[in-house]
Amino acid sequence: MLANKTIVLGITGSIASYKSADLASKLTQAGARVEVIMTESATRFISPITFRGVTSRPVVTSMWEMSSGFSIEHVALAESADIIVIAPATADIIAKLANGIADDSLTCTVLATKAPVLIAPAMDTGMWRNSITQENVARLKTRDFTFIEPGYGHLASGCVGEGRLADIRIIIDTIRQILGRNGDMAGKRIVVTAGGTHEAIDPVRYIGNRSSGKMGFAVAEAARNRGAGVVLITGPTALPDPAGIEVIHIQTAIQMKKAVVKTVAKADVLIMAAAVADYMPKRQTTQKIKKTAAGRALTLDLVETPDILAEVKGGFLRVGFAAETEDIIENATRKLRNKQLDLIAANDVTASNSGFEVDTNRVTIISQDGKSEALPLMSKKEIAERILDRVLKLLLRR
Repeated sequence: MLANKTIVLGITGSIASYKSADLASKLTQAGARVEVIMTESATRFISPITFRGVTSRPVVTSMWEMSSGFSIEHVALAESADIIVIAPATADIIAKLANGIADDSLTCTVLATKAPVLIAPAMDTGMWRNSITQENVARLKTRDFTFIEPGYGHLASGCVGEGRLADIRIIIDTIRQILGRNGDMAGKRIVVTAGGTHEAIDPVRYIGNRSSGKMGFAVAEAARNRGAGVVLITGPTALPDPAGIEVIHIQTAIQMKKAVVKTVAKADVLIMAAAVADYMPKRQTTQKIKKTAAGRALTLDLVETPDILAEVKGGFLRVGFAAETEDIIENATRKLRNKQLDLIAANDVTASNSGFEVDTNRVTIISQDGKSEALPLMSKKEIAERILDRVLKLLLRR
């Protein structure tokens, strides 16, 4: 997604500018060509040498220095950019852009470009909330500038409030979303489920499983990066919500089914990567069950949870996952046919490198016609792309 993309990174005079070094480094590691433009005030907070070191590219700091290799920097960078990202963006740079002021390399580049512009503000709470700043932000939004809202927390002034630079992960996720707007899944709506469910026994205990949600999150993020509108329905996980995706948090299988039914009506694809509990307690006590005499067993009456894939019907493609411990292909094929799925991805969860809670997977994708494709061990992000490739082929046949 970011490989071979030219990202112009604008840095302005904010105490948060040191965080931009991490952003530039991560974008470079992802394969992007990062061209950094620093305002004069930004150089008071962090040295251009830092950015040259992490990007291996010259840094533009003045309209009057031709050190970058570009003949007319603001024009050349404006034309070569796939996206311009200003992070951190001060109230000053926002005001200049809103009023068409072009008095340095960064503002000139933004005014000259046809590429999308992403702005991540960082400033004191009072400055961010000031009506003038908000009017400038609103004006830029009408001109198709994209903003990432600043975070809440401790600020350099010692105050607590809005104004912190958004998390680097969120900025990179948003870059991916913007660059993927015209991807091969643009205009498609995909509902993805992820994580396990927690079926309560009492207010303290529950029946659950070891699902980390990583596979479902990878599918949702990959679909977003290819231009799809994505709804992610997730059980409890330790993963942060992905940017640019509608996320619905649930606890139980019943709640997940309700969320799927509500969101899938207008969907093109439903991808059930969640590890939904097969059983739930018949009754949930309102108070914590106390441990009594030593050696006394606790008996639970269990009933089946809803079979979401089997029960939710519609004109959308349906993709399932089969986490198996034996007879992997046979069990997955049976599930595919019984639930009338278009595709199913089967894997052996007993394998240490392709089961729960790891970043890699080894799956076999089985289609309705019984044909299967065994994928080698790869990252869950790569697996997600391979599954979406198959989904796209099915969508194009419709």
